[in-house]
Amino acid sequence: MTDSPLEKKPRPAGPETAPAVKDAESAAVSVRASDADRDRVADILREALAEGRIDAEEHSERIDSVYKAKTVGELEPLVRDLPVGRPEASAAREAAPAEYRPEAPAAGDYSKDNLVAIFSGSVRKGRFRVPAKINAVACFGGVEIDLTEAVFERQHVQINATAVFGGIEIRVPENVTLRQKGAGIFGGFDVRTGESDDPHAPVVLVEGAAVFGGVDARPKRGKRLRDLRDRRRKEL
Repeated sequence: MTDSPLEKKPRPAGPETAPAVKDAESAAVSVRASDADRDRVADILREALAEGRIDAEEHSERIDSVYKAKTVGELEPLVRDLPVGRPEASAAREAAPAEYRPEAPAAGDYSKDNLVAIFSGSVRKGRFRVPAKINAVACFGGVEIDLTEAVFERQHVQINATAVFGGIEIRVPENVTLRQKGAGIFGGFDVRTGESDDPHAPVVLVEGAAVFGGVDARPKRGKRLRDLRDRRRKEL
């Protein structure tokens, strides 16, 4: 019995559908990377460095590539060989006291500053508006962050500090709250924590790691934010 020429035959899957899949994948990896995308990759690399999955030199190279990346496709290979989105990491963050969790940025607010010093120096000081997040990376170099003259427009500020054979120095006004969540690996992660008497004072959280380097954060004697209560009254 021969097949009828009018009978519909199933179209074999294969070469004809492959181009569509490849086009979709290409479109995904060519999407422009956002600041939030770069920050997520930088966080993964920082954890990998602290756990010993990558060494200091490789971490420095990858971090440099993170902040140069323009597309999602350029970011993905930088963490392809590392654990991403581990359940235990999320559980640990949720278990932390609420006051130690970084404040989530408001919708559309991804204000941040990147200070990178590789065989060089980077300084942020004077009168400037403090962003929600500051990423500081020092590799065979130094980063200085001085917030004593800065304008705090939000209560919670997060500083991600990674020092590899380098140093990061952070100074804050005496009457802000300073907290830390970091570690020194053959290095020092020294944050002189303190709670402000004013419940509405800015809260600065310093987190990260120091590998054969140092992170030093402390209040600067004689420097205070004198407009905390006035600023609060205006907000109300």
